[in-house]
Amino acid sequence: MPSKRDYYEVLGISSTSSEEEIKRAFRRLAMEYHPDRNNEAGAEAKFKEVNEAYQVLTDEEKRSVYDRFGHAGLGANGGGQGFEGFETFGGLGDIFDAFFGGSGNRTRSGPQRGSDLAIELTLSFEEAALGTQREVEIDRSEACQQCKGSRAESGTSSVECTTCHGGGQVRRSQQSLFGQFTQVTTCPTCRGEGRVIPKPCSACRGIGQERVSRKISIRVPAGVEGGSRMRLNGEGEAGIQGGSRGDLYTTFHVKEHIYFKRHGFNLLYDLPINFAQAALGDTVKVPTLYESEELKVPAGVQNDMLLRLKGKGIQHLNGNRKGDLLVRVCVVTPKKLTSEQIQLFTELAEDLEKPDGNEQQSSWFDRVKDTFGSS
Repeated sequence: MPSKRDYYEVLGISSTSSEEEIKRAFRRLAMEYHPDRNNEAGAEAKFKEVNEAYQVLTDEEKRSVYDRFGHAGLGANGGGQGFEGFETFGGLGDIFDAFFGGSGNRTRSGPQRGSDLAIELTLSFEEAALGTQREVEIDRSEACQQCKGSRAESGTSSVECTTCHGGGQVRRSQQSLFGQFTQVTTCPTCRGEGRVIPKPCSACRGIGQERVSRKISIRVPAGVEGGSRMRLNGEGEAGIQGGSRGDLYTTFHVKEHIYFKRHGFNLLYDLPINFAQAALGDTVKVPTLYESEELKVPAGVQNDMLLRLKGKGIQHLNGNRKGDLLVRVCVVTPKKLTSEQIQLFTELAEDLEKPDGNEQQSSWFDRVKDTFGSS
């Protein structure tokens, strides 16, 4: 087992040092090695060693024995209480309290902002795209109607706390290894407010608030998307001691539409047409979010071709510009034909030139050669 270091060496002082010099050395080393401040390996052991040396050298009788006989004269425990017996400091904050006469940054409680509330709102596709006004019912805290938030019974008021004399804090003097120090804590009587209520409000029992069910009107702007969130200032929980209200956050969910698919601020609509309309062209009516619009389908239109109706999409959020309605052509092949129709299609098939897949492939290779150059 390693031998103990000399106590004077531990504190970095001489054997003739005064009690004040011993205290100064201990304060410096305690700050350096206290476990709440120093996480390095071995810091706790050094702190125990410093504490033990301090307790021996500040005790007149133990110091005299140590000066004459060394560690052997003090017995196996060295005369110190060890780390567990060092109760002056509960943490790094207490060390600063002891050194500097209490924490100066503790303040009395005052007005506190109310908590925020959150709700979810499901909208139809049209409501999200065009905007709407919705009324919701929420449960929240508000100032007590009887005491108006004062927490005191009608006709009475709060009075200055006799424990802290209105300061919201109490000071307690305590002896430590450094001598006497003052600890500042929140007043237990008024809980830091500086005032107490002799006769609390009978309606809210001195809380100053009550739970109410309130209807809130929410203006949903045009163009909101599913998952987007909107804040309503001052519609949350009531504040404490005159503090401002919290906010109300609304998260939107949007139902799917039977016809339209949303892509940003554009809409996609699938338009079914038959073979004749695709070959000859046609003018058809297309539904939009606003009203039906006529759309000219060009002759020879191909399946999956996109046609565009400008400004018939969704309005940009907080703006006047609108997206477009993209109409995707879907050429529908008939599943059942009458004998007459079969005859007509047969005659038509004989007259129509069949697409040449090889010719199309050759043409595609020619375009590739033109693009990248022939080898």
